[in-house]
Amino acid sequence: MEWFNYHHLLYFWVVAKEGTIAAACEKLMLAQPTISAQIRALENAIGEKLFRRRGRYLVLTDTGRVVYQYADEIFSLGREMLDTLRGRPTGSPVRFHVGVADVLPKLVAHQLLKPALKMPETVRLICHESTQQELLAKLAIHELDLILSDSPIGPDVQVRAFNHLLGECGVSIFGTKNLADSHRRRFPASLDSAPFLLPTSTTALRRELDHWFDAEDIRPAIVGEFDDSALLKVFGQAGAGMFAAPDVIEKEVRRQYGVRVIGRVDSVRERFYAISVERKVKHPAVVAIADAARERLFD
Repeated sequence: MEWFNYHHLLYFWVVAKEGTIAAACEKLMLAQPTISAQIRALENAIGEKLFRRRGRYLVLTDTGRVVYQYADEIFSLGREMLDTLRGRPTGSPVRFHVGVADVLPKLVAHQLLKPALKMPETVRLICHESTQQELLAKLAIHELDLILSDSPIGPDVQVRAFNHLLGECGVSIFGTKNLADSHRRRFPASLDSAPFLLPTSTTALRRELDHWFDAEDIRPAIVGEFDDSALLKVFGQAGAGMFAAPDVIEKEVRRQYGVRVIGRVDSVRERFYAISVERKVKHPAVVAIADAARERLFD
């Protein structure tokens, strides 16, 4: 049987958490050469470098991130064992690492993820926001259990992953009371030359809106384009222009931003996907999200 030196793993884990060997020395009350030697021994045992230097700090390599995830689980279980032996309440949560594509509206992400927090098991939700491409790289090395996005991965993506359509919906056009009063009556023709806030061209919603504007012969006055959907809505709240958002979050948008619905466009479709390395989802939190989306959110 091949044995593993858990002292080496512990020192590595502390350095990874603290960011520098000096900080880990203070935490462990050990000398720097001792910790450095232990980490080198662990790297030799694994056959891979675990850290690379970035300025004054140490950052994890791809292998280092994998080892850190396992180390974190191991030492969390160790703490739980001690708590059990000492009669303290435990209840170790299921860790659920989710990547949220930065183009996905935050209110939609919240609605999609809520069912994971209502499971019988205690879930610790760990969200990572980035571009779909960067999240796919993390999914490929199993740093993420799931990615939520507004678009599926294409056939040219060199990552073995699967698209799971959670649902689709139309969009609502929102604006302040003044904008709603001025443009609701002749909607959608009233949007021509009207101030409008749009997502950037990298989003599926922008492409759908552009096609709809062309089909309706509408040329809005584009006031701004935004990567961040939440920032776009803040500008809309301030009256800078009208904006579109998925109709499944219509109530939340009205309540949170104090805006009104000017009109609804069912022909502009927003689609939402769960992307996983599994063809058939098995993670209990992913199953809960998919079931709730299909049965309630997008029914």
